[in-house]
Amino acid sequence: MSSKNRFSLVDPAKSPVFYGYVILVVGTIGIYFSIPGQTIGVSVFTDPVKDALGLSRNQFSNAYMIGTICSSLVIGRAGIWFDKYGARYVAFFAAITLAVALMLCSWSVQMSEFVKTMLNVDTWLIPFVIMATLFFVLRFSGQGVLTMASRNVIMIWFDKNRGKVNAISSVAISFGFSSSPLWVNALIEGYSWQVTWQILAVALVIFSLFILQFYKNKPEEHGLLPDGEILEEEEESVKIPTAKQYTAKEAQQTRAFWMYGLILAFNSFFITGLTFHVISVFASEGFSKDDAISIFLPASVVAVTISLIFNFLSDYLHLKLYLYLMILGGIMASVGFLFLSSSFGIPLLIGGFGVLGGFFAVLNAIVWPRFFGRTHLGAITGKVMSFLILASALAPPVFSLCFSTFGSYRLLGYLGLMFLLFLSIASVRANNPQ
Repeated sequence: MSSKNRFSLVDPAKSPVFYGYVILVVGTIGIYFSIPGQTIGVSVFTDPVKDALGLSRNQFSNAYMIGTICSSLVIGRAGIWFDKYGARYVAFFAAITLAVALMLCSWSVQMSEFVKTMLNVDTWLIPFVIMATLFFVLRFSGQGVLTMASRNVIMIWFDKNRGKVNAISSVAISFGFSSSPLWVNALIEGYSWQVTWQILAVALVIFSLFILQFYKNKPEEHGLLPDGEILEEEEESVKIPTAKQYTAKEAQQTRAFWMYGLILAFNSFFITGLTFHVISVFASEGFSKDDAISIFLPASVVAVTISLIFNFLSDYLHLKLYLYLMILGGIMASVGFLFLSSSFGIPLLIGGFGVLGGFFAVLNAIVWPRFFGRTHLGAITGKVMSFLILASALAPPVFSLCFSTFGSYRLLGYLGLMFLLFLSIASVRANNPQ
């Protein structure tokens, strides 16, 4: 058996259809399975878990921040692993690790009580340290490695049709992510938060076997080319670059890397903070829990519409237009956040939320292979992922600190508008380095 197909019975070269479309399906499912490690998957657990562990909102948020910051410091290494070992093994071990972390999370109260008994102390520091450690593993394996490997493997199998296949993937992911708080909350209310985490862990173990069977690293390894062209025998040992293949270091020397990275990081910060504290944010303006959770579905409709249209058009349009449209979405969301209690606040927040999510789905997948090539895609996206995760790490405690200090979240809306103004000016020269 070829080392490229080790532990797998599936041979892409014998597929009746271009195997990239199989990768599109399983890679999209892989991103969807990262939900337990994403903020949107953790946020529904915030209130029941912090109460069970005896942690305050600030303490729980700080544990989340510390775990996520630690994740951001090492996620770049996962990008190097992706380039060296490929998507199959990296995604497989990420799924297994995430499953183990979820199982341990379900036992966090028992672990905390056991340590307290062993040390004969009763302090909030013990559950705090336990959750910070578990959040590190959750965020690294879920939001970081599994998401990156699954998204990158789709992009590697396509070139000319990259925007079109990303449109299909983004539609499924947007609906899946935006609806996840509803079904996760239903599981928690029906079975408890502990059993819900255990159910998700078992599902991940099962999916890891599908990863090992169906994930394939590169089309060239199987006598194929991106988009379904057949690689002739005499060309198998010849690489024909269609663009300059930037290293991670070279990519970081371009303005485009930072401007696109920063708007994606803003999305991670704003959406993470809002999602993590959505019930509290809405309660501070006089809304119920149901009102808070209900914003995700209409926002997903906007996000899906945006990603579907602009993913298809991305094969023909300059991505700088997308950059500025995403900035506009951030402005809409910030203004809606500021005026949440007014008649236009929630619609504007939902619209901005959706625009940000829609363009995030486009830019985070399309920009890096188009601007910097496929050869070092893992290392480059690993760098990007590190500050996306860092932004998402800082969001919950910053939101929480703002509320505990000022009794309102509105200051964050003003800060967001200032940052977006800076970004809109600095991005004027953020051109495609190719």
